[in-house]
Amino acid sequence: MLQDVQARIIKACERAGRNPDDITLVAVTKGHDSDEIKRLLIDNHQRICAENRVQEWQGKYAELNDVEWHFIGNLQRNKVKYCLPFTLIHSLNSQRLADALQKHGEKHEHVFNVLVEVNVAGEDSKAGADLNDATQLVRYAQALTHVNVQGLMTMAPYSDNPEDARPYFKKLRELRDTLGLQDLSMGMSGDFEVAIEEGATLVRVGSALFQ
Repeated sequence: MLQDVQARIIKACERAGRNPDDITLVAVTKGHDSDEIKRLLIDNHQRICAENRVQEWQGKYAELNDVEWHFIGNLQRNKVKYCLPFTLIHSLNSQRLADALQKHGEKHEHVFNVLVEVNVAGEDSKAGADLNDATQLVRYAQALTHVNVQGLMTMAPYSDNPEDARPYFKKLRELRDTLGLQDLSMGMSGDFEVAIEEGATLVRVGSALFQ
């Protein structure tokens, strides 16, 4: 539940010598209805939520007030037109998507805040720029006037052992530092504590909040 996750964030920060105020908890609400989200999260002052499907998010966006929404899924270019309300898009994964964001941003005089998604492990099943190509994508997007690159995002390979994610998180942090960016979105319910220890500024937690 929310209080347990918040306590685990604080303990991870203590181990890493970090300030818990520097960690943003992003509550992943996919598969949960608006009433449940309001009861378990919003009524307990958790206001930053995330969805990975535009269609599912639209219904919740219409029903829930006072929520800062992030998009964390694979964003199709034909769905960009719906994305103006998102505070942050965690999944910029191609120049073509960057161009679509730029075009729509120009049309509506809007700047999209984004994180470049990096497939650190090189898994075929995951989206994102390869580690070797990520710098090029970041530089490309940084040159656009209606796209603001705030940092990087990754998903570690699934494992029952959170420690297995550590080298992937470390590589993303090193790339972030090399590029001079700010944010690192990494860590989910099973490994967010390791992610915090390795420098995450945003952790995307879903199932641990709804147990």
